[in-house]
Amino acid sequence: MSKEILYVADAVSNEKGVEKEIIFEAIEAALATATRKKNGRDIEVRVNIDRETGEYDTFRRWLVIENDEPMENPLGEITLDAARIDEPEIELGDYVEEQIDSVEFGRIAAQTAKQVIVQKVREAERDRVVEAYQGREGELVMGTVKRVERGNVYMDIGSGVEGFIPKSDMIPREAVRPGDRLRGYLKEVRSETRGPQLFISRTAPEFLVELFKLEVPEVDQGLIEIIGGARDPGSRAKISVRSLDPRIDPVGACVGMRGSRVQSVSNEIGGERVDIILWNEDIAQFVINAMSPAEVLSLVVDDESNSMNIAVDEDKLAMAIGRGGQNVRLASELTGWELNVMTEQESETKTAEEGAKYLGVFTEHLDVDTEVAEILVAEGFTTIEEVAYVPESELLSIDEFDEDIVAELRNRASDYLLTQAIMTEEVLEENKPQEDLLTMEGVDLELANALAVKGICSMEDLAEQAVDELMEVEGMDEKRASELIMTARAPWFAEEEQAEKQ
Repeated sequence: MSKEILYVADAVSNEKGVEKEIIFEAIEAALATATRKKNGRDIEVRVNIDRETGEYDTFRRWLVIENDEPMENPLGEITLDAARIDEPEIELGDYVEEQIDSVEFGRIAAQTAKQVIVQKVREAERDRVVEAYQGREGELVMGTVKRVERGNVYMDIGSGVEGFIPKSDMIPREAVRPGDRLRGYLKEVRSETRGPQLFISRTAPEFLVELFKLEVPEVDQGLIEIIGGARDPGSRAKISVRSLDPRIDPVGACVGMRGSRVQSVSNEIGGERVDIILWNEDIAQFVINAMSPAEVLSLVVDDESNSMNIAVDEDKLAMAIGRGGQNVRLASELTGWELNVMTEQESETKTAEEGAKYLGVFTEHLDVDTEVAEILVAEGFTTIEEVAYVPESELLSIDEFDEDIVAELRNRASDYLLTQAIMTEEVLEENKPQEDLLTMEGVDLELANALAVKGICSMEDLAEQAVDELMEVEGMDEKRASELIMTARAPWFAEEEQAEKQ
């Protein structure tokens, strides 16, 4: 039997490429299981195989526990005092062992060992895969399609390693058959006992970026940098590039001779149309480039909300927005700014409306005439806080203002803010925001207090509001107001759904 054990360890180790130690441990576990079955009791067993001779010994063991600790398994546990009668040096958590007769490595033990070995081998293979690919997330991998199940693709990427592309990470309408060669972006490596471990994507923007790195040698040489990408998988994409060498045109290099490089990438991703956008450190110019092929007439930047209003010719509006909002959406993802596209007339109207709103704020709260308010609006001031806290030099740089006017404006702004703070404190003493509002998603302490000042102290109060009513809260925009109201109303919808089920 000892020779047979050595033979099994050698054969399985060579066949599966797993260390012998793992096979020996599997056989020991199988022999321990067979011993427990033979004794017919829930005892603890340890088997020790000599790695050189294949001979083995079997031990029954008892876990040492506290004297007053209740025994969960009386057949496998012993109190500390009882254990120290024979072994005075023993400690809690140690085992008392007694050698018993070993079972033969016969048919039943071999079958049990086979099951354990298969499991151990799988675990070892998974550990090997994780070890080989851990830290390689973000790389391109290539493999052969093994099978396709409900749109999910399983790939052989070499050395017996299997990669998995979920349906959501496959390019829409892409026809894939077993035997096809595919590239993908290694998105995640998971250490799991069951199921796939290497998760691959063909829809990630990073996949597009990595493909261009393959096709454009200047990127690898450090002459061109690909800043980022945005995709509508299978339809259209944009990538932003810049040159680190003033002699090189980054857009032309990525397009290639007669479009050869961009075409190669497009072919790899199902014919997806790719726009190469020149990156610019001036965010306004970068947005103008990203809106290509639409021509931007003007734009208004709102740093506070990280958004821009973009004006285009009325007959080019559809092109600027793109089918289903595709062009503006990709441009927004690429630049990281929320972009609102409109005609020039709409832009002028919106700018005028916003200007009138700010004009009213300054004339009312700073008690200045229309002319002074118009100057502030024209210089880009939108709040009383800006007048109070911007560097004095910024106000003095305005041609129409002298030191006396600036000092008076700053004093009036500070007085107004102080008065508002006192009034807010007085109101909050009577209307404090409730716990459900304070802990609601999307609400911080500052917003909760601002809502409470308006009498909105709970989620229930917020749920009953209309978007227009929330717009009275300073700094609020329509999108955020709508999201807050829908979040507050979520418990209502949950109650209705529960009632329908009943």
